[in-house]
Amino acid sequence: MNKPQRDYVDIVYNEIDRPLTKYPAQLARYLFERYQIKPGQKLLDIGCGRGEFLGGFIDCGVTGYGVDRSRSAEKYCPGADLRTADLENDSLPYEDDFFDVVYSKSVIEHFYYPERLVREIHRVLKPGGIVITLCPDWEFNYRIYFEDYTHRTPFMQSSLRDIHLIHGFEDIKVERFRQLPILWKGVSWLLPMAELTRLLAPKFLSKHSKWVRFSKEIMLLSSAYKPYETGRM
Repeated sequence: MNKPQRDYVDIVYNEIDRPLTKYPAQLARYLFERYQIKPGQKLLDIGCGRGEFLGGFIDCGVTGYGVDRSRSAEKYCPGADLRTADLENDSLPYEDDFFDVVYSKSVIEHFYYPERLVREIHRVLKPGGIVITLCPDWEFNYRIYFEDYTHRTPFMQSSLRDIHLIHGFEDIKVERFRQLPILWKGVSWLLPMAELTRLLAPKFLSKHSKWVRFSKEIMLLSSAYKPYETGRM
């Protein structure tokens, strides 16, 4: 008899191996300010996991919604409107033109057919709404990419741009992004140090130093907007 599949978030992101930190709130605040998200706007966190990033956005003043296969966010982010769905196969459980912002971090690369997800994001975003996506940059992470066996589709700058362009988004920007809050504050002289760390620091140090880990694990950060006048995809 087959045993039921265990909850990925509860197993991989347990509090012993992945303790809670201040980073999700820092990133949420940075994105909230950078993209001029306004208090009261409706934000959907796709693949919200434990709900830490969603909680950070809620603390900034948004009305927060989260969807995931896991129910873990019910424990960590009780202030959100949370729903469960098999995102690989199901439509997003929301009506058309509903959200001002759709956010995801380390989600799109887990899909065999990420175009289905992007199509659904386009559907649930309001005209003029923004989608903000973070995922690993294949070019810099290919040696470690499949340490996570649930990774399915690698992305580079060009492919992340094109998947949004093909599905009707505009004003698409994709950049490389390091998960080091001090670099977000414009401390430009530290950027060469991060790059030297990426090139020269031994990989095993990543387990002991967040500076080393996030200098090496470069992400992609993209933003794109749903046009005000568009036909249904």
